[in-house]
Amino acid sequence: MTPEKARNLLANAELIYPETTIQTAITELAGRVSERLAGKNPLVLCVMSGGVVFCGHLLPKLAFPLDFDYLHATRYGPETQGGKISWRMAPWTSVKGRSVLVVDDILDEGVTLTAVRESLLRLGAAEVLLAVLVDKQNGKKKPIAADFVGLTVPDRFVFGFGMDVDGTWRNLPAIYAMKEEG
Repeated sequence: MTPEKARNLLANAELIYPETTIQTAITELAGRVSERLAGKNPLVLCVMSGGVVFCGHLLPKLAFPLDFDYLHATRYGPETQGGKISWRMAPWTSVKGRSVLVVDDILDEGVTLTAVRESLLRLGAAEVLLAVLVDKQNGKKKPIAADFVGLTVPDRFVFGFGMDVDGTWRNLPAIYAMKEEG
């Protein structure tokens, strides 16, 4: 996407959540995670690339010992519609016998996070909990629910705060929705 096209897209997008609302939601979510995992020395796994911004804001709010690693599994690539799951990187840290917290940007249809959870359990994780910044209210029956959700978003294509549109705008401090057609 050209810089001009990206700027035009943002100029025509609708603000869904400003930065202040997101930061408040992350602080509240961190409190719930802390209540659940503070005594367990969990392994926190960031799902790349979308989860990196959320994870970077969440980790400093978790005031207990934890280990950190990442994984990269995606259904999107440069597309706006999900396809087949692509495993690009498994975590380097062993999950065997561990409480694992998977941190991702969005729970959309749940296919990717279901595959991630199942894979980690097969690798011997004692438990796998999911934390997402946003849960998309798409009206579909999802195969999985997140254990910790910051915010909900409407059934629209959203971007910002880690979520991209055609590879751009992950760096926005707020969440936007693309302009609806028609």
